[in-house]
Amino acid sequence: MNFNTTLINATDIPDAWFQCVSKVLDVGNKYEIEHGSFVGQTRLEFDQITVVIRHPYQEPYDNMLPKIPATLGIPDPVEPGYVEQYLPYLMTDHIEPGEQYTYGSRIYQQIGYWTGILMATPNTNQAVLQVAHPDDFPLSDPPCLRHIDMKIKDGCLNFYPYFRSWDLWGGFPANLAAMAVLQKLMADTIGVESGLICATSKGLHLYGYVEELAKLRCQKQ
Repeated sequence: MNFNTTLINATDIPDAWFQCVSKVLDVGNKYEIEHGSFVGQTRLEFDQITVVIRHPYQEPYDNMLPKIPATLGIPDPVEPGYVEQYLPYLMTDHIEPGEQYTYGSRIYQQIGYWTGILMATPNTNQAVLQVAHPDDFPLSDPPCLRHIDMKIKDGCLNFYPYFRSWDLWGGFPANLAAMAVLQKLMADTIGVESGLICATSKGLHLYGYVEELAKLRCQKQ
């Protein structure tokens, strides 16, 4: 069996995004989706990837989003101001009518609990924000983000999220930027620095409809 494990070391989120987009064009596995979102479309997907981002948090928040050179004539993958719009989805328990869940509705109560635990006992391996539930299996759209593991090391709060499936073009930078805001908030409350994000996934992918845009951005044919 052909299986590729990819490691990306990046300075910030835009750097990580560009490296991942370029790399998936080289090593990604293309297949047709048979179940779940966008059935019948194609994905170009990493077999497994770990992305280490040394300095994820930046202000203003738009600095955490990738910018595409205007000369290429294609839109940025995430619109300016989107992080602020997305934060309630991750950091509050509000659910709009018709929504089955939000990430925030799953982790909101855990944030304060683990902030307190890490403040009192920073040397622990138990701090995990759990998103997935055992009874999620029949959902038509189960959570892509399964958990955010956490660890304090050398006076820094590090995040270790895992995604079962992850849209690289727009979802990756938006998710990570919002996560970096949450990380900074928790770190400030605990009294430590906001550290790195080490994200892993066996389903980080480009959809077929943005593949040509990705080639244009990376100047690959």
